[in-house]
Amino acid sequence: MSEQLPTGRYYASKQYLLPADNVETQRLNTQHNMIINAFGGKLFVAPTNLTTGDRVLESAAGSGIWALEFFEKNRTEGVTLDIECIDISSAQFPSTHPSEIHFSVNSVVNLPNPDWTDTFSFAHQRLLVAAMNDTLWRSAVAELFRVVKPGGWVELVEIEAQDFSTWSVGPNSTKLASLINALYGGKGVIGNLSFYLPVILKEAGFVNIQCDPRRVTIGGEVDATPHKITEVKGYGSDMWRDLWMGMKGPVIEAGGYGAVDTVEEYEALVQGTEVELKNSKEAYTTFFAILARKPENT
Repeated sequence: MSEQLPTGRYYASKQYLLPADNVETQRLNTQHNMIINAFGGKLFVAPTNLTTGDRVLESAAGSGIWALEFFEKNRTEGVTLDIECIDISSAQFPSTHPSEIHFSVNSVVNLPNPDWTDTFSFAHQRLLVAAMNDTLWRSAVAELFRVVKPGGWVELVEIEAQDFSTWSVGPNSTKLASLINALYGGKGVIGNLSFYLPVILKEAGFVNIQCDPRRVTIGGEVDATPHKITEVKGYGSDMWRDLWMGMKGPVIEAGGYGAVDTVEEYEALVQGTEVELKNSKEAYTTFFAILARKPENT
């Protein structure tokens, strides 16, 4: 159920820890460029061989930026795809888009059945770590297995959410990392998805499972030279600040986990983290592209 918490941000559900509003849309679109940079300018890494008329699923579509760019990339190569974009809220959907791209309010844990069974040649999903627990992940993977065609690929892009020591570079960032760990624990978030997802993908019946890790810097703006493709190199300290500012509502609603008592205290902690990261040359995090194929004879 959607709600607007006292922090003024709009949240699409109790389970998902990040908001669904214009501020978050801008953050996600900036982060999109940075993720593409991390993967060498590639929108996807799965070894797909798509042809005109193939159907593609984009789960957790948000603003649809990935689907819009993926559609255009294929169209310039002579391939016109039919793309279904789903999210649990329509708040971030674009107002205009090609007619071959369809946006709908759906959840990956309960996709249209039987309408989408064995339908998609490729399914792409990105950054649901802050929305899922073990039960939801297993339901999502089972649904993806059902809706992908035999021989089709699934690509799940996630971020390291267990080992926060890689960006704990001072007292504020260390305290924030501890707080976020407590928040994730309270919500049942699975942090080590690079190990967890391959296991449940195999259990669901997928084969050819691979994990492609990509490290990105956080902060250290003095040394952050622009990337030739996206003009973005890793997370700027301000981008990292905006990520955790988005979780302000759930943190305060849960009582602050003994780390903060008020919105102002949380904001000060995040802003202190931003300063530490801006001056750090060591902070980083890791993205993972986890690939899996549905067997031909399924």
